[in-house]
Amino acid sequence: MTTFKSYRDLEVWQRAMRLVKRIYEVTRKFPTDERFGLTNQLRRAAVSVPSNLAEGHARFGAGEFSRFLSITMGSVAELETQILLSLNLGYIKEPVTHELLAERDVVGKMLRGLAKSIERRRHT
Repeated sequence: MTTFKSYRDLEVWQRAMRLVKRIYEVTRKFPTDERFGLTNQLRRAAVSVPSNLAEGHARFGAGEFSRFLSITMGSVAELETQILLSLNLGYIKEPVTHELLAERDVVGKMLRGLAKSIERRRHT
């Protein structure tokens, strides 16, 4: 069984951090009047993914970590909706949308795998 000492050791945290960076790069090109709207929402949802992983890891016990992983999955779903809305509003193009959604999918799958692993450990 693989163990990790820090949330920074988690590949899913590292991927989520890269996704945050990409979201920031993409939203820099959004209209200025979206600064406090969709730009802010996308950034907050993206930032919450690695942030909740870090916070959950710092909590005591697998139960707390599982709870934070669940919250993180909610942020991943929120991010998907906001990316699709950005496409529908014409703020991002199809290729960028596919790139962001593909990375979001990878992060989501990794989170589900981590959550299953934590749950198995809790029940053994």
